[in-house]
Amino acid sequence: MNARLPITAATPVDDAVAAVEDWVAAHVPEHWRAAAAEGPAALRAVRSPDQYRQWYPTFARSGLVVPTWAPEYGGLGLAPATARAVERVLAPLRLTRLNPLGLNNAAAALFSHGTEEQRRRFLPPIVRNEEVWCQLFSEPGAGSDLASLATRAVPDGDEWVVTGQKVWTTWADVADFAILLARTDPDAPKHAGITYFALDMHQPGVEVRPLRQITGEAEFNEVFLDGARIPDAHRIGAVNDGWRVSASTLTSERQMVSGSGSGGMGRLGGSSAERLIEVAKAHGRWDDPVVRTKVARLWAQEKIRGWTNDRVRAALSAGQTPGPASSIGKVHQATLNQQIQDLMVDLLGTAALAWEPSENPDALPREVHGMMRSLANSTEGGTTDINKNILGERVLGLPKEPDPGKGKPWKDIPRS
Repeated sequence: MNARLPITAATPVDDAVAAVEDWVAAHVPEHWRAAAAEGPAALRAVRSPDQYRQWYPTFARSGLVVPTWAPEYGGLGLAPATARAVERVLAPLRLTRLNPLGLNNAAAALFSHGTEEQRRRFLPPIVRNEEVWCQLFSEPGAGSDLASLATRAVPDGDEWVVTGQKVWTTWADVADFAILLARTDPDAPKHAGITYFALDMHQPGVEVRPLRQITGEAEFNEVFLDGARIPDAHRIGAVNDGWRVSASTLTSERQMVSGSGSGGMGRLGGSSAERLIEVAKAHGRWDDPVVRTKVARLWAQEKIRGWTNDRVRAALSAGQTPGPASSIGKVHQATLNQQIQDLMVDLLGTAALAWEPSENPDALPREVHGMMRSLANSTEGGTTDINKNILGERVLGLPKEPDPGKGKPWKDIPRS
């Protein structure tokens, strides 16, 4: 029976670990466990993404997807130390959390600013991956300067009517709900007239168009809103307080992209530094001392990044906020991952320039795909330049960038 694990915050750590080990033996397919013992490559060979999605409800019902969340939200209510011990049991199995934008971005706002009714309504389906979420923040004229966004939400009785355009929306094509920032008071300064909503994506007035990437995929989309409606019960936080609400989401997004978020997306494009060693050996480059030095440098940086992320996770588990640490992780991760993927392709030599034809015309060698995908790391989750500004202002105490529109009504500020 695929029931919730019988462990609580009061369960001793050793007993919780034993219960999870029993659950793994009973509910994780035996051939997955055997492959996991051999390493990630063996596990990928026996567990396809579709197979994992079909099995995922078993994982969700156990409460292990979000073990520190309260049971009414889909978790187990475990203490941070117990949750970390449980995660060590699960780590070799690489049980990726599906629906990361729900688990991280939407949940952060719901926990910080949502009502209890909203949390009970939205969080359990997020955990079960029954309602997939996306994020409608960036616009064609409001990317790095997000607060200049122009999408409007106008009240109509107990609903809001939304009109505007969003862009670079990850997984909008498969999303059931979206977290949305919209302007509700154009007479207020740009940061003060924004409200935060949960938008049903399956309704008239919502059009999703794919944006094809260099890799051939289309995980990003542009979204057009033309009279879409949102019940006021799905407004998260106070009217015109959306910028403050969004801070919890943006911080969680930076943690996720850096690899430190709960249920994070992992490395966004490519393989780890460990894989560099395999590729170098396979292509006869490992005996080159220059290559070994480059690999060692990146391997060491990846270890440092992992330890930094561990500190962020520990702070979050203890109820603290990561603060600027999320920006540190995001900046470091983006640069590091791009360096790893560039070296990966360099080690391939001519194999990175041409490859055998495939039945799939969009197929790319794994390493080439990783390098191409990593180009987006500098932009997603907040651009590297913006995150450096955050570190400069909030960590180093440098003067803020001048803002000629500060204090002026949004409607009077020139926009592109």
